[in-house]
Amino acid sequence: MRKILTLENDLCVALGTPDLRILTPIPGKAALGLEVPNKVKEIVTLGDILLSPDINPNRGILTVPIGKDLNGDPVFIDIVEMPHLLIAGATGSGKSSCLNNILTSLLFQTRPWDVKFLMIDPKMVELNVFDGIPHLLTKVVTKPKEAAAALAWVVREMEQRFEIIARARVRSIEQYNVSLDELNQQLTEDEEKFQHIPYIIVFIDELYDLMIISASEVEDSICRIAQMARAVGIHLIVATQRPSVNVITGIIKANIPSRIAFAVTSGTDSRVIIDQVGAEKLIGKGDMLYLPTAASTPIRIQGAFVTQREVESTVSYIKNQVKPKYIKGITDVESKISPAAKEDEALVEEALKVILKAGYASVSLLQRRLRLGYSRAGRLIDILEDMGVISGYAGSKPREVLITEEEFEKIKSSNLS
Repeated sequence: MRKILTLENDLCVALGTPDLRILTPIPGKAALGLEVPNKVKEIVTLGDILLSPDINPNRGILTVPIGKDLNGDPVFIDIVEMPHLLIAGATGSGKSSCLNNILTSLLFQTRPWDVKFLMIDPKMVELNVFDGIPHLLTKVVTKPKEAAAALAWVVREMEQRFEIIARARVRSIEQYNVSLDELNQQLTEDEEKFQHIPYIIVFIDELYDLMIISASEVEDSICRIAQMARAVGIHLIVATQRPSVNVITGIIKANIPSRIAFAVTSGTDSRVIIDQVGAEKLIGKGDMLYLPTAASTPIRIQGAFVTQREVESTVSYIKNQVKPKYIKGITDVESKISPAAKEDEALVEEALKVILKAGYASVSLLQRRLRLGYSRAGRLIDILEDMGVISGYAGSKPREVLITEEEFEKIKSSNLS
């Protein structure tokens, strides 16, 4: 086997190919294999896959095609199962086309109230075409500092969702949404009704631009989301054209198990992405190695191609159906939330009274007692934590109240005046 590896250049000359991959061994067989690029190339289009009679009509709404394998069979990825994806490759290798492919597929098969997108595009050229679609939580984020703030918002949203599913006594967002009617029937008239919670997919293109401005903040947020957010329906798709250890850190790799490597310039870059060589042998133009979660060997795939005109036509059609409803404050750069208390003085005071009487604090408690939606109740919890009157997030456990009723007046005078 070692002798064959040393003959790689001779094999290229003999086979008349500029490059080849040697598989040692072929998975499941006592043999090695040679992957040689086809002399006659075939374009794999997204439309061909979506219109194929072989595709499963009952696939999940977050199951999308990414291309075809060596046998010409369509390959689909289930974002729910991944549950996060890292995409990396050199300039012009097909990374942006892959993102466009995933986004266009999702627009074809999802409704804005079922799936929401948060798009971060510091380069200001790749994702701007999707600005204004009704699936967006806010406008496409282009400034690194605002991107860091948006990721911090996602972390807070994740924590609020955990409190909701803990109150509902379910284990995942899928189980929660399926059981919504049954859950609401069990509530009394005084209790806040459970609301449908959509999936959130966070798209980041280009990670490098964020890491050079706010490395610690971005890495912390990405890792927290990647570690915990799957159960509450939040998923990450992160792309970069600089696969270095300073950008794709060990912590990020450990928490994003599914990865796609496009053509890169060296075996070192390939190892950074998929922990093994191989991507340096790819021929570009959508040629990729897909490493699914828990897999040891990547799958070679020719990525599906969608033209810019097709993307623009799809976006234009979707934008004409429903207008976007943005959530305010997602990109606020301010690190402290306490100034928001001044804008809602009476409600914060009511929340303080509720938690003092109950002896604990949670989003669901404020929802029931103050008859609020989960987003507003969650913001009040953030404000109270910033004021120092309740403990930090502790999973599904209620937060502790850190003040006494005697200290209540002091808190009012120092924070709400």
